[in-house]
Amino acid sequence: MEIIRATETWQMAGAWYVRVQAMAKKHHITLDREFDALDGPDMRYILALDGDFPVGTARLYPIEGGQSMMIGRVVVLPEYRHKGLGSAIMAACEDWIKDLGCRTAVLESRDNKTEFYARLGYTITGDAFIDGDTFRCIRMEKTL
Repeated sequence: MEIIRATETWQMAGAWYVRVQAMAKKHHITLDREFDALDGPDMRYILALDGDFPVGTARLYPIEGGQSMMIGRVVVLPEYRHKGLGSAIMAACEDWIKDLGCRTAVLESRDNKTEFYARLGYTITGDAFIDGDTFRCIRMEKTL
């Protein structure tokens, strides 16, 4: 298993592939809802590969005037879950955030995933809210 910072088009396509397979298809999320205005050539993506096959991803973007980075769309294909890959993707995100000079990682976790992020050191910093019409989410943060 390899985890990389996606910088080439094929790598970004791999990140999008994982999101389509694991989220859009499973949860019946249309592509125009899964892929928002943030997705594009300037977005930072982490990509997990099993050989050449994309199996996990996350995206990063600055918030709060660049003082913090949002980690979003953290996804691992179902057959690769519960093997430590999600934790490894999060560690890669945090390393990149530190390399970019930020010290706070922020995410909006689905309410049924907060325990996973809490084990990684994230704390709840906001109330639950509905993200679009898909998931109930909770804001969490970690100082790096």
